[in-house]
Amino acid sequence: MRILSIVVAAALAAALTGCGGDRGAERAEQSTGAGKRLSIATGNTTGVYYILGGGLADLISKHLPGYEATAEATGASVENIQRVVKGDSDIGFSLADSAADAVQGKGAFTSPQPIRAIARLYNNYTQVVATADSGIKTIADLKGKRVSTGSPNSGTEVIALRLLKAAGLDPDKDVTRQALGLPESVDAMKSGGLDALIWSGGLPTPGITDLTTSLKAEAVFVPLDDVLPKLQAEHGQVYAAGSIGKDVYQAPADVATIVVPNLLVVNESMDAALAESITKLIFDHHADLVAVSKAASEITKETAVKTDPVQLHDGAKKYLGG
Repeated sequence: MRILSIVVAAALAAALTGCGGDRGAERAEQSTGAGKRLSIATGNTTGVYYILGGGLADLISKHLPGYEATAEATGASVENIQRVVKGDSDIGFSLADSAADAVQGKGAFTSPQPIRAIARLYNNYTQVVATADSGIKTIADLKGKRVSTGSPNSGTEVIALRLLKAAGLDPDKDVTRQALGLPESVDAMKSGGLDALIWSGGLPTPGITDLTTSLKAEAVFVPLDDVLPKLQAEHGQVYAAGSIGKDVYQAPADVATIVVPNLLVVNESMDAALAESITKLIFDHHADLVAVSKAASEITKETAVKTDPVQLHDGAKKYLGG
């Protein structure tokens, strides 16, 4: 009987972790001493991706038998997709516009990428913050200014460059562009090294809270409703109108902005049973994720299936019924 039990246990483990023998599967097979490893590619350390990714890693480690997960700080969306495709990460957070580029083989991607979605998560809000003395009131006013457009290969960088172009600006000629992560951007704003930063993240983003708390009235939000029509005309309805409520960062008034959905993506070769288990975990322990970040309150089963043009992974589809 003992031999039979061992064989059954081994078969169950293989069913959970089998990923077609690819590099991602090999990583998942490696033991940490407590379980098989899963790497979650997130984003900047003061952004919601990193905070929420840490919460998801904790859930996996606690509630998915045989697995240990870790959240890795990265440049975010584009880099995360690249890591998932290469097998360097098992799960990645991505903005829907970057993920759409990936499956269509455009933008930063020269060919269609083999990714699938676990779920649509929450919306990212495009947050453009300028110093009050810079005189910046619109995206067009960024001309001639020192601007952080986000980490290289991030979703923030993708939308930042598109915002500048939508306002009629050449990102390489009309602004002094710095490709900085959010922590570095916030520090530069505080020290006077930047006139503005562009950030795409959930609400509230801890780094932006830090900035507005430190600079108070010297930090102003730039409305984006004037460039939304141009973005939609060029890139579709993945970009939508939104608003940053005045209470989020204790601002004088609500600010019109642009929202983009976030997706949780994996390699198409991830085992269906594992993908289903991760998806189920997100909803079984949804309250725990909300406790980590308020942005997670937007995650629902009704919206989770709306991942087009990225296909839902078969395992996620089995759980969500998409």
